[in-house]
Amino acid sequence: MPSNAEAAEIFRNIADLLDVLGERFKPEAYRRAARSIDTLTEDLAQIAARDELDTIPGVGEAIGEKIREYLGTGHIAYYDRLQKDVPPGVVEIMRLPGLGPKTARRFWTELGVGGPPELSDAIAAGRLDSLKGFGPRKIELIREALATAKAVPGGGARLPIDEAYPTAMRILKALRERSRHDRVEIAGSFRRRRETVGDLDILVTSDEPERVFDTFSSLSDIREVQQRGTTKETVFLKSGLQVDLRVVDPRSFGAAMVYFTGSKDHNVRLRTIARDRGLKVNEYGVTRGEEIVGGRTEEDVYAALRLAWIPPELRENRGEIEAAAQGPLPPLVEEADVVGDLHVHLSSEGGASEVDRFVAEARRRKYRYLGLIIARSTAGSPPWIADDRVLSHLASIHPTGLELLRGVEIAPGASLPTLRNVSPEYVVLPARDAGTGPGPTASGGPPIRLIAHFSTGPDRTVGIHPWIERAKSTGAAVEVGPGMDRLDSNAARMALEAGVRLAIATGLGADPEDPTLPIALGFARRAGAGVSGVANAGAAEGGGARRSRPGR
Repeated sequence: MPSNAEAAEIFRNIADLLDVLGERFKPEAYRRAARSIDTLTEDLAQIAARDELDTIPGVGEAIGEKIREYLGTGHIAYYDRLQKDVPPGVVEIMRLPGLGPKTARRFWTELGVGGPPELSDAIAAGRLDSLKGFGPRKIELIREALATAKAVPGGGARLPIDEAYPTAMRILKALRERSRHDRVEIAGSFRRRRETVGDLDILVTSDEPERVFDTFSSLSDIREVQQRGTTKETVFLKSGLQVDLRVVDPRSFGAAMVYFTGSKDHNVRLRTIARDRGLKVNEYGVTRGEEIVGGRTEEDVYAALRLAWIPPELRENRGEIEAAAQGPLPPLVEEADVVGDLHVHLSSEGGASEVDRFVAEARRRKYRYLGLIIARSTAGSPPWIADDRVLSHLASIHPTGLELLRGVEIAPGASLPTLRNVSPEYVVLPARDAGTGPGPTASGGPPIRLIAHFSTGPDRTVGIHPWIERAKSTGAAVEVGPGMDRLDSNAARMALEAGVRLAIATGLGADPEDPTLPIALGFARRAGAGVSGVANAGAAEGGGARRSRPGR
């Protein structure tokens, strides 16, 4: 089935192939279209059905025709022709660290090298020695890149952010604790909380850069140091992920954070605004001729361009710059705003001690309420119901400042389990278990407060529309967060635009280093959610637990 994600990947591949063929302007056009498709909040097929493909940034008549061809046939003839024109191995060479399309093209046209194995043979035979622009050091770097790609399958591929997050935090913590520095921050798509991460960009201010680099090089996650200079070090982790560490001047730290956070489209728009106002903006600052007019902080950079500061999660050139030109942007939801969770599963073996552990963690986070799933039911399967002793314990404890709630998870087509002496207060509807019937409703039983456990494939905007409509009709929230069982930021944006609130997954009860909460929060912010758009968020003070409950 055609999907937005697959269409975007095809256009990225077309851009790569055109690069290798020496085209100058077409590759960026296809990459821009791919980036726009990646961030759509609606299926391409629906946009095409309304004849509105030309409203997608970067999609003109030619690319629009290719999208229609893809939607109708599942492939694009132009892409098929390009694949025949360029050996697949040449594209692999282009994607090696430190190389690019021009170099891959030279290897192919001048040396007849059609893939990484042939490139290794050419290096071993000394064929690169006579190639203009390739000295001993550059050849050695290519040899190292080939070795890394061979040793780390999938090296260079984008990782889901929840897989990259623990490693990123370990590196950040080590640099902050073991090196002499003033500031250490992660930029790039990681900071924007994009769903996948291609590499990590870390910025440091320090008067002892060598000590910072020494600390960085000694970390256990690092497989090899590819390059080290006076201000930048590039390494590859054991996972294959590339990490760039840059030591920057404190006077330029804000400008560097803006530049290396991106996105590319956001930065291009900023440079255009700067040029129109007689300014220049780059990673070193905002300048007017020789005069530096901003750069120490991000706020300085945006102010020099007559813009309000823009949260990093919104920097995708989707209207945030135009909004910032009018004044401060509406505040986004923050971690301190999260006041509860209605979707914490009890396990079959956890017992009363598990309840106590969840309660303790909820109180530590200063949550106002905690909803525990005491029963689950799917169509055609026996229901799971918590042990009577657990239910009795739940009924007997009344933690100060925390309201305990009992929820049941019932799939469409399933029946409400029979619970002795217990009245569940709400329903969680799992979207992945479609069942055969309409499922529970707000009448005749506890209300649906949350729709969760989405399972919609790699492109999580496909198949979401019916569930958003279900949430809208029942007043339920939809769960956002990492993993295939929750919505990503694109689908979350669709929900907000439809008037449906989000529920930020909190990861309560998981490992202390579990990244669920910060990533779910980032996805909600990336979707543009403020406190009013998040069902389990509320004012920092005041307002009882019930008023903050999702769906109320």
